[in-house]
Amino acid sequence: GSLVAAVLAHSGRLDKEDLGSRIGRLSRRGEVCNMINKKYNEFLPSMESAEDLVAQVDGLSANIDLLKARIENEVQRDLNVAVAEFTELKQQLERDTLVLSVLKKLQEFDTAIKEYNTALLEKKYVAAAQQLEKARSILKMLESRKGFELKILKALGTELTVQTQNMLYHLGEEWQKLAVWKLPHSKESSSLESAMHSELHLHTVPSKEEEIAGPPVASVLQAFAVLGELHTKLKIFGQLLLKYILKPLISYPSLQPFTEEQSDVFILRFKSEEPNLGHSSPMEVFDKIKLIFEVLHKYLLNVPLEDPAEDKKDCRVTLAELLGDMIWEELSDCLIKNCLVNSIPTNSSKLEQYIEVIKSTEEFEKALKNMQFLKGDMTDLLKYARNVNSHFANKKCQDVIVAARNLMTSEIHNTVKITPDSCVALPRLPDPGAGDHLKMQKPSELLHNNVVNFENETKLSQYTFSLPTCRISSSVEKLMELAYQTLLEATVSTDQCCIQLFYSVRNIFQLFYDVVPTYHKENLQKLPQLAAIHHNNCMYIAHHLLTLGHQFRYRLTNILCNGPATFVDLVPGFRRLGMECFLAQMRVQKGEILERLSSARNFSNMDDEDNYCAANKAIRQVLHQLKRLGKVWQDVLPVNVYCKAMGTLLNTALTEIVTRIAALEDISAEDADRLYSLCRTMVEEGPQVFTPLPENDKNKKYQEEVPVYVQKWMTFKELMIILQANLQEIVDQWADGKGPLAAAFSAAEVKSLIRALFQNTERRAAALAKIK
Repeated sequence: GSLVAAVLAHSGRLDKEDLGSRIGRLSRRGEVCNMINKKYNEFLPSMESAEDLVAQVDGLSANIDLLKARIENEVQRDLNVAVAEFTELKQQLERDTLVLSVLKKLQEFDTAIKEYNTALLEKKYVAAAQQLEKARSILKMLESRKGFELKILKALGTELTVQTQNMLYHLGEEWQKLAVWKLPHSKESSSLESAMHSELHLHTVPSKEEEIAGPPVASVLQAFAVLGELHTKLKIFGQLLLKYILKPLISYPSLQPFTEEQSDVFILRFKSEEPNLGHSSPMEVFDKIKLIFEVLHKYLLNVPLEDPAEDKKDCRVTLAELLGDMIWEELSDCLIKNCLVNSIPTNSSKLEQYIEVIKSTEEFEKALKNMQFLKGDMTDLLKYARNVNSHFANKKCQDVIVAARNLMTSEIHNTVKITPDSCVALPRLPDPGAGDHLKMQKPSELLHNNVVNFENETKLSQYTFSLPTCRISSSVEKLMELAYQTLLEATVSTDQCCIQLFYSVRNIFQLFYDVVPTYHKENLQKLPQLAAIHHNNCMYIAHHLLTLGHQFRYRLTNILCNGPATFVDLVPGFRRLGMECFLAQMRVQKGEILERLSSARNFSNMDDEDNYCAANKAIRQVLHQLKRLGKVWQDVLPVNVYCKAMGTLLNTALTEIVTRIAALEDISAEDADRLYSLCRTMVEEGPQVFTPLPENDKNKKYQEEVPVYVQKWMTFKELMIILQANLQEIVDQWADGKGPLAAAFSAAEVKSLIRALFQNTERRAAALAKIK
């Protein structure tokens, strides 16, 4: 009823016709309400239970807040106090622990020093050294603690240094007693006499007394090793060993080691046998060195440097190994430079004998390795010995170049005569397929007789390709022999050696090209004879270079046979070198001729006695110069070169005289006679300078052929004719430009001479008119 009333109140107004339907709907809603009430009644206990839980949670939250407040206000304060106390206690514990450990280390240091002193008094040097090293390691540990510095550590360090030096002193005293050097007083340590006075006394021979009273050598050396001073002591010993024992044995073949063993000492000294002018063989030197090391290994070097009690036998190092590391490099270098180098053969035929040296080197190193002096598979010494082919080639090439340079710097004026029949006397090269055994040719047989083979086929003279007779320096002949011998050596050498020897021969000639013109420069400029000899030397070398490569080409290695085996490319340079030197001398001589003729006062006013004397003197000086040149070039230059050279110089003089006379504007009759006299002197004595051969009767041929070598000879003779001829004779000699006078002078020159010689008359005018 209340629900209906509420609905009615809410609606505000109701229509009568809708009232029934509305009541029906309301009744259905009542059912729904009943359902909701039912569900509400069921939910209400749950909600009440939840509200109780909320109330409990609120209570718990309040309790938690209360507890938190108490923790923050009371417990946290107590906790901070406890943590601070714990940290302080912890730090105190650490300090106490550190102090305790330092005190323990100090106690250990003190114990080590005491045990060191005890061991040192008992001469137990190894134990004493170990205690010192233990004390040193303790001190280093104490010093490494940062923030815990103690003033006592400085005092401990000082004490440790004092005790270490004290022990080193005692060890040094013992070492000086064990190994005693008796050396010569002189500072010169490289002489044979000095080596003879050097001795080494080793007081390391084991004896009963020494075993009881004194320390063995092992104890001293091991103590040095523990203290880290063995390297220094051993280095000094090694240098003395090298300087006074090992190197003298290598350097002096007559020096022999002599050993003597007594009850308590071993003595090593030297004795000298008969002096050997040569070098010791490597086998002899190796035996001497091996004896020294065997002795040292027996009495000194066979000492292990680690305590066997530590069970490190595989890692132990002996004294011999340390000494070997220190001196082997220097010793092997000395053996190579002063022993093996000298044993390298200079001839390829002796290379097979060198196998003994290689075997001896292997045995020597094997013995040193057995004594633990050496380690490793290969050393520089054995490598050098096994590489003999390369060293042979290098040594051979070096010797060849040195010998060649000595020849190049020797005197040029020592000459030998070269004829078409002469050449280098050398062994004949083997025929292809003849094997490696060379058949030696007699010295009288000639290397270049292969030229004769052309005679039967081509009917050429045997001298067609020969060098003309002349003189060359004996040193150049020897130089060419050296080149042939070196190439001959190359034909029986290994490929690498063959190549090196071939290029060494090329280097000989390139060295000649550079050295000789520079080394003999001043003499070549001043001395005409040396210039001529140098010219011949260069032509002689060029002559051989033309065929030198072909003679050996098919006997050299295949690498060279394919092209490089030639010397032809050097020929133009040598020809040019000889020609330039001789032409420079020719220019000097031409200059001197022209300078002498310049004092002839232009051959003018010969009626003046002074002028005539000056001209005559100039002519005489020129002839004297030419005759002197003829003497120094005689039998030196080839005949054709001699004649061309003298003809050129005489032609220079005649050309200058003709030019000066033709330039005169007035020539009196007396002048003409005197000029003719001067010219006649040149014509009569000029041919006498052509004396290329020592035999005077053989020179007439060349004196009669003067016009061949002197271009202006006929011109000079025509000038003499003009000086003595009348106008008609001159016109006849001209012959309308077809006569001999026309061949010698131009029309202008003839007219000038006519005007100078004859007065201005109608006859002269007529004659001048015909000269055209």
